[in-house]
Amino acid sequence: MEPVGSADATALLRGYLLEIIGRYWGRPSTEEEVDAELADGEDYRLDLLLVARVDGVAVGCAGLRRVDAGTVELKRVFVRQDRRGRGGGAALLEAVERAAAELGAGTIRLDTRKDLVEARALYARHGYAEVPAFSEGPYADHWFVKRLH
Repeated sequence: MEPVGSADATALLRGYLLEIIGRYWGRPSTEEEVDAELADGEDYRLDLLLVARVDGVAVGCAGLRRVDAGTVELKRVFVRQDRRGRGGGAALLEAVERAAAELGAGTIRLDTRKDLVEARALYARHGYAEVPAFSEGPYADHWFVKRLH
């Protein structure tokens, strides 16, 4: 676990935003766009952030936000591009699920965008079932739930 405001956590969240903003708009994103997104704040409130490290170097992250006593929401799953294809996403999901269970959650839910096809495939491979919408937002196109018990 890592404090959300640590240098490594901040660098990973900035990397995440640079990538997803650019993918959404179909062009490279700017540092100013990332700053504006982070300044919005509420969507980046996490109760827990896990940071994956290889040889001490932060290479990925995944966050949890408590929804209620039995449910957490998975947020900001990210593996640096130069570290993809090595099982990091799967390892982060396993660690997040353990952490969620330790928090007493029986359910993990998430929403994601339609263009994040790799993320949707990762969730499906790991037992997350697509469900009807449980939230609204401009970037929520697909919703998933996984029961932990």
